Amino acid sequence: MKQTTTSQRPRPRKMPRQGRSAETVRAIIEATARILEQGGLGAFTTNAVAEWAGVSIGSLYQYFPGKEALIGALIVRETSLLIAECEAIVAAANGREALQGVIASAVNHQLRRPALARLLDLEEARLPLDEDTRCVTRRLHSILLSILARTDLPQQPDLDLAAQDVLAIIKGMVDAAGERCEQDRDALSSRVGRAVFGYLENAA
Repeated sequence: MKQTTTSQRPRPRKMPRQGRSAETVRAIIEATARILEQGGLGAFTTNAVAEWAGVSIGSLYQYFPGKEALIGALIVRETSLLIAECEAIVAAANGREALQGVIASAVNHQLRRPALARLLDLEEARLPLDEDTRCVTRRLHSILLSILARTDLPQQPDLDLAAQDVLAIIKGMVDAAGERCEQDRDALSSRVGRAVFGYLENAA
């Protein structure tokens, strides 16, 4: 895929929320996911996406200006699922349970569709200053801040830094496991948990 010269992906032209148009957009985004999973970037063309989604190429371009916008929309869809899971966990658990839940959600997010997750990891790393990527990082950081402030967890001398470190530990270990094509969710969650809780206990 052609490398962009900016740090921002082109955005969708419009994202309808209801009706047939919304269903068309959902079908296009899922077709993008399926093609990337099965054929990688080499098979990824707007014509292939339109054919898989069962829409005309003109309909695709009505919503997405090109492949970069398709990948951006797919990243938003996948990361929105992770954020929603983490927010639900935070609302219903104590600190330790919430943190374990966030770890499990990150692991499940990576291993649910591992080929797709790995490819999107690479795409996010290619444009680290992309606004959608920054938005996800900020929201996860905020979630971790609220968890680490809870009194059942070891209190940290610098809460903001601790949240950044914990996010880096989770993301680094989970992404590396995806790169190795790991499939054991429980084993990976256990390892990440040991690293995160070990960090918190030793930093307090």
